[in-house]
Amino acid sequence: MVTKLLHTRMRVNDLERTVKFYEHALGLKVSRRHTSPRGAQLAFLATPNSDEEIEICQLPNSPAVQVQPDLMHLAFEVKDLKAFAAELAKKGYQLSDGPTSTGSGSVIAFIDAPEGYEVELIQRS
Repeated sequence: MVTKLLHTRMRVNDLERTVKFYEHALGLKVSRRHTSPRGAQLAFLATPNSDEEIEICQLPNSPAVQVQPDLMHLAFEVKDLKAFAAELAKKGYQLSDGPTSTGSGSVIAFIDAPEGYEVELIQRS
């Protein structure tokens, strides 16, 4: 029986560019880096107030990553979406969609990470 979600892995073409995005745009921190037995370069990102991590993986000599639209996304809670979007803009990042109010009273928006992965930002009601 499964007891806990530990991490979610995302394969990318440019590990450093992706790590920089998550650190700079979202404020995540690298908890550790290493090379897997298969030669993959790995960086694990700690997520605030959560035990789960995001594993960013760059495989050597593999086909380029081509993320299909709406394949998957990560969702992060923010306290004030308007203020968060303003801080993103100061750093040179723009929302790709939203803000949009939901039926539950939350407000959501999206920003595109490198490789085309979507990141959802949620301000709960």
